Parts: sequence; C-alpha cells; structure tokens
Amino acid sequence: MKLSLSRKLFLAVLSTALFVALAMFVAGGWSFGRGFIGYINELTEQRMTSVLPRFVEGYRRHGSWDFLRDNRDEWFSMIHPQDARSRTGMTWDLPVSDLTGAVFRISLLDSQQRKVMGFIEMGTDAVRMPIEVEGQLVGWLAMAPFQSVTEAGGERLLRNQLLASLAVGALALLLAALIAGWATRRLLAPVRQVAEATHRLAAGDYAERVMVASDDEVGQLARDFNQLAHTLERNERMRRDFMADISHELRTPLAVLRGELEALEDGVRKLDGESLRSLQDEVGQLSKLVDDLYELSLADVGALTYRKQRVDLVELLEQALAGATERCQERGLVLELQLPAAPLPVLADDGRLRQLLGNLLENSLRYTEAGGRLRIRLQGDGERVSLDWLDSAPGVAEADLAKLFERFFRGEASRGRASGGSGLGLAICRSIAEAHGGTLEARPSPLGGLWLHLSLPQEGA
Repeated sequence: MKLSLSRKLFLAVLSTALFVALAMFVAGGWSFGRGFIGYINELTEQRMTSVLPRFVEGYRRHGSWDFLRDNRDEWFSMIHPQDARSRTGMTWDLPVSDLTGAVFRISLLDSQQRKVMGFIEMGTDAVRMPIEVEGQLVGWLAMAPFQSVTEAGGERLLRNQLLASLAVGALALLLAALIAGWATRRLLAPVRQVAEATHRLAAGDYAERVMVASDDEVGQLARDFNQLAHTLERNERMRRDFMADISHELRTPLAVLRGELEALEDGVRKLDGESLRSLQDEVGQLSKLVDDLYELSLADVGALTYRKQRVDLVELLEQALAGATERCQERGLVLELQLPAAPLPVLADDGRLRQLLGNLLENSLRYTEAGGRLRIRLQGDGERVSLDWLDSAPGVAEADLAKLFERFFRGEASRGRASGGSGLGLAICRSIAEAHGGTLEARPSPLGGLWLHLSLPQEGA
C-alpha cells in the first residue's frame, strides 16, 4: 500500500516516541534495580560499622568467640543497632532496614576466616571488616551483598516503579500521537495544497494559484509555485500572441500577392515593371519575416554562429552609417553623429554588429516623425563601450519600454504596414548584444523619442 507523506510523518513520530518510551521503561527498571541494591548494601555496611565496637568489647570481655557460638539471642543482641530491644512473643522490633533481611546476611568469622555465627555462607564477593583487639586481629565481620531486588525484598517497589514508568511512557506515546496528528494536518496541509495545485497546473490550468500563509520553507514553496504558474501563464499568452502575430504578418503580404496575381490573371492590371516591383516588395517582406523568425529560433537554441574578432567599433559605425545621412534627409531628419577620435576595439562578429546597427537605423527611420533628429553617440571608459541611440518624437510610454524587445511588439497601437515592420528587429538586436556579452536597454529620450543604450565589453580591458 502506498503511504502518503502525512502517514509517513505520523508513523515516524509515533515510532520515535514508542522507541523512547520503551528505552525509558527498560532504562528506568535497570537503573532502579541497581540503585536500590546499592542502597540496601550500603545500609548493611553501615550496620556493620555501627556494631563493630560491640564485637571488640565482647571479645575483650570474654577472651574468645565461644559466647556467640549457637547463641542466637546474644547474636541478635550484638548486631541490633539499638541499645535496648523489646520482645513481644517471637517477634523482634527491628529497624526498617532489617525488614529486607539484611541482618541475616551478616556473619562473624574468626581470625582464620572460619564462620563463628551467621546464617549465610560467605563467598569471595563478601564485604569484610577486620575486628582488632589491642592491635591483634581476632576476627572479621562479613556481609554477603544483595545481588537482586528479589533478594532485597523490593519486588513491590520495583513493580510500582515499572508501572509508573509504563504509565509515563503511555502518556508520552499518547502525546506523541496527538502531536504527530496535529503536525500532519497543520504542517502538511499547505504542501498538500501545492501538490493538488501542481496537478491542475500540469493539466493546463495556468491560472491556478495557492495561498501563501507563512514565511517559512512551505511559504517559500507556495510563492515559488505562484511565480512558476505566473510565468507559465505569461508564456502561454505570449505563445498565443506569437501565433496570432505570425498569422497576421503573413496574411497581409499574402493577401496583397493574391490580389496582385488575381488582377493580373483577370487582366485588370498589366504585367509591367510596376506590377513586378509591387510583387517583389511583398515577396521581400515575406522573406525578411521568415529570415528574422529563423534567426530568432536559432538564437533561442544557441545555434547562431558568431565569428568574433578584434573590431574597431568607431570604424565599423562609420561604415555602417555611410548612407545614413542621405536617408535621414529623405525622411526629413537631422543626423547628429558623435564619434571619438581614438579607436574603440571590441571582440565581435563584424556582420552581426552591422545587422544590429542596421536594425536600429531602420527602427528610427520608420518611427521618427519628419522634422526630428537622430543623435548617435559612441564613447568608452576603458572597460565598456557605450553606444547611445537617441531619436525625437514620438516617444514610447515608460510602461512599454521593457516590452520593446518582445517579438512582434510595437510601441504604437496601429498595425499598419506603412509605419510598422514585423516587430522582430529589436528582439534580434538584443539577442546579438547578449551574444557579445553586452546589454541593450530602452529609455525615454531627452529628444522626446526613444533612447537605446548598447553596452559592450571593450577588448583589452
């Protein structure tokens, strides 16, 4: 049977508590037994120490141990710790320690360690105390130590101790079960919620979100899930928009081509140079769109080839913008080119940088209103080379600046082909910049239009 995470946690906590309770039960019983036996043996040794002077005095008075041989009354009188004793019938009033039978484990041995009086034979583990009279060894007091609680008469005490340990262990086990149940419900509920939401997300419900109820690891998991769901939802929306944009971009030139061909077929238009140029223009736009899409697809998988070498960006910019002045004049724009006198070397693919600069120029020529300006400024600080591309109105809303590098995005609402291209130029530019270890950012231009800032690492920095 497959166990859920909550059941595994419950069984883990419960098993740990059960093990601890059993270990406590065993250890408690063992510790109590050892401590109780040690305590009883210690009391018996104290008894021997307390009565030892009596045996010294008895031997000095009688000169031998004969007065104790087989004389139980005298023996009990000697080993009794009190000076006076009372006798009622056949029962002796013994101290509490004697109720364990400790008094019957003490024996008297002569100087040769032969038993004079006692009830238990002494073994090698017996505790012995010497009896000396006027510096001469006359005998020994010996005690056979207790080896078990049963011998010491503490069965009831041991049983009560074990029952108390068992009750405490059972209570601890019950508390562990309650805590484990609470933990599985309280702590794992958010994890279970994320797991269920993940299943729905995997089924395509990208609008799924989970509630973040804490700041711990589970809360971080919920936040990460929400971020993942948001990213997937955004990517799905971009995919749909991308497909819609591609179909739109392809539909327009195809519709124009179809209309031109039908007009030629019906004889409405003649097959002359003008009609051929119109057809060529539409085919060129289709080819440019397909080429851009292919290039972006290669960039996505990292398959774009770059043949990098040392390139002077000042010289490259002059060559790439050789005809820019005339084109700006045709559009009614004033070109301001600010280039340093010293070369600015970068490690780059010459062709790819020319493509980037060409796309930036086409973007400015397409969107900048007549009568405006285009300012291009290049500078370096020894570590980075900065290219600032600023044009005049119309500008782009700040909320749309980050979207300029998305595919098919245009900063204008109209999708008319007179002013808008395919919307892939700036996306390609950023891809080329990043492939060279650089960045391309969009900012509001002080001239009233768009400011594109390109930064590349300088060669030799």
